[in-house]
Amino acid sequence: MQSISSLNVVDLLLDAVCIVDADSRIIFVSPAFERIFGYPPDEAVGLRMLDLVHPEDRGTTERQAQAVMQGELQLHFENRYVRKDGRIAHIRWTARWIEERQVRLAVAHDITERKNIEVMHAAIYAISEAAHTAKDLIALFEHIHQVIGQLLAAVNFSVVLYDAAQNVLSYPYHVNERHPAPGTLALADDALCAEVIRSGQSLLLTPGTRAALPAHLLPADDEGAPLYWLGAPLHTHNGAIGALVLQGYTEHAPYTEKDKELLQFVSTQVAAAIERKQMHERLAHMAQYDQLTHLPNRQLFLDRLKTALARARRDQSLLSLMFIDLDRFKEVNDTLGHAMGDLLLQRVAQRLLECVRGSDTVARIGGDEFVVLLEGGHAREHAHAMAEKILAAFGPPFDLEGRPVHTQPSIGVAIYPDHGREEHHLLVHADEAMYVSKKNGGNQVHTAPPPQSPPPPAVAVAVAVAVARQQT
Repeated sequence: MQSISSLNVVDLLLDAVCIVDADSRIIFVSPAFERIFGYPPDEAVGLRMLDLVHPEDRGTTERQAQAVMQGELQLHFENRYVRKDGRIAHIRWTARWIEERQVRLAVAHDITERKNIEVMHAAIYAISEAAHTAKDLIALFEHIHQVIGQLLAAVNFSVVLYDAAQNVLSYPYHVNERHPAPGTLALADDALCAEVIRSGQSLLLTPGTRAALPAHLLPADDEGAPLYWLGAPLHTHNGAIGALVLQGYTEHAPYTEKDKELLQFVSTQVAAAIERKQMHERLAHMAQYDQLTHLPNRQLFLDRLKTALARARRDQSLLSLMFIDLDRFKEVNDTLGHAMGDLLLQRVAQRLLECVRGSDTVARIGGDEFVVLLEGGHAREHAHAMAEKILAAFGPPFDLEGRPVHTQPSIGVAIYPDHGREEHHLLVHADEAMYVSKKNGGNQVHTAPPPQSPPPPAVAVAVAVAVARQQT
């Protein structure tokens, strides 16, 4: 061992030995510097070490350097550097100031692998948490984008979902600096995503691998194509439900085989999170929407009515409620069968939606009964005009698989505040008005009469006393 010079020992170290002057300019680095930072020693000498520090860590690093030059020993300071190839290196430093030479002597220990493992575990936890806390799928995708952005360059990021029944791709989340989100595409129209989904394997396209790819996978538009394309399948126990896609248009955003492995690892957790959120949204939809017509059901309608009444009171505006019942609907079920009856209800729901504004609510509350909630009105005539529009919309026959079927509605209307200030008052008056329309032959509109004014207090007391006497 005594025959090995101190210089040879330094050359053999896996950690990098660095000597920099007071301005952080590199005077000497050991051979390990190239493995850790990407710069060979002869190229590193003369560079400022601080210029290689990750921008977010530069301020903290400068303060640590000043502390070392004031005589403090640095034993376990951690920061990040941007390697020559653009990748991030995590370093733990030990350093001291050599006063007589006016230089800092430091040893860099590469902890990138450990940090990457920590970050991956944190990413998996964050994705799992997002699956529970995100309010909807878009919020989940945004959170996933943020998480993956902490692992890889993710300026251009897409979540692509695959509908196996229709064999189509959709792009519900697409952030790209050059291209807008595609519409729904046939699987074959996005060759790279199709390859990832069909093979179940991640795919990396780089300038170096492009020539080895089959011709059908190469982008048709070379001018607008990314230099780097990285995709990972979203696997579930039901098969691939889509893919995560990262794209880079310059050499500043290269992707490597290691990045491919990382995205593949994370994509498994992402797929589970997406599947969980989709299941929750399906359950929520089933709880709040009619399964036949996909209109709001009774419970969701009552919630919206309560909220709409609160807005009407605050804004001092009118609110109209229409009860709609189909005339002689039972005859359709009896003569054509329940399947045709269900199809008719779906066609009716569609026509009602075509009559109202996007801010209004159409709901099915049971059987052949529908309700329409009109908000923000300032004229009582608006409700009647809407009801007449609905009557006119029911004029043409409904096409039930080639069979024309006529059906008409009986409509009852109640208006806030004329017919009550609470939900149940409006519901009762609209329902009663609808039955008046039906009793008078159907295919008409009837507005509830204004409710009778309550008797004066003295009269009410006298009536109550008389009733009590009769009961005794």
